[in-house]
Amino acid sequence: MRNWEAVEAFVEVVQQGSFSAAAQKLGVSPSHVSRLVARLEAELSTPLLYRTTRKFRLSEAGEHYFQHCRDLLQGFAAAEEELAGFQAEPSGTLRVTCATTFGERFLAPQLNDFLLQYPKISLDLHLTNRQTDLISEGYDLAVRMGTLKDSSLLARRLCDRREYLCASPDYLQRHPMPHTLAELSRHNCLLGSNPYWLFSDNGQRRELKVGGHWRSNSGPALLDAVSKGLGIAQLPDYYVEPALARGELVAMLEQYRYPFSGVWLVYPQTRQRSPRLQLLCDFLIERFKTGLPWQMQAR
Repeated sequence: MRNWEAVEAFVEVVQQGSFSAAAQKLGVSPSHVSRLVARLEAELSTPLLYRTTRKFRLSEAGEHYFQHCRDLLQGFAAAEEELAGFQAEPSGTLRVTCATTFGERFLAPQLNDFLLQYPKISLDLHLTNRQTDLISEGYDLAVRMGTLKDSSLLARRLCDRREYLCASPDYLQRHPMPHTLAELSRHNCLLGSNPYWLFSDNGQRRELKVGGHWRSNSGPALLDAVSKGLGIAQLPDYYVEPALARGELVAMLEQYRYPFSGVWLVYPQTRQRSPRLQLLCDFLIERFKTGLPWQMQAR
């Protein structure tokens, strides 16, 4: 059997991106981590990492070995956690990631309530508009919006959301209201992270690529731009429904609005049997089922 301390050190070096970061995570010195990896390479009679003075890269053999060892270590951790699930009170750490605005406004308050019920569980919440890699970055759970890409990840539907195409009354005084999807090409379409807008066309899902001279990965910034009349935007309900109700924004092309796009709880297969993760998923689904937070705020 291999030296599991060396295997763990190798996996941590790759996941953390450096020997020093891996050493800090493992609570040992960088030189000790370097010796462990070198010993592992000697035992395997093959280089796993190509090193330079400041960085490293995986060899082809190292890439394959890393994937297998990472899965093994995650399996061990999952097995230990499942055994811990037989304890009277759930404990341990949950690493969660979510888009920034949805996370700040809706997810974080629910997570905080969850921790009040289960005080022995620790939370590491990371909010970012970047699409994270759950497995390589070590997350237990991601909350993701819209249509999910095919992957090995598992998903549970958290709630529905609606996408609205809208503009300000000021913009529509200066530009004609579009009546077909083709007419969007005559308008300044304000873009978020995705240049494709989602519609329902003759009962079929359609993604339409649009363009304009404004783009940002920030939902609040996009909302401000459309509210100030810079163009047309497609935004989810929790951004625009209050402004639509007040007449500050006008919805358009409602005949093409896609009925619902989901909000999803996504997690790796290795976490499927994690008692504390499933406890959190059940808690969140129940909370969002009793009333969508942004709709309750608008009442």
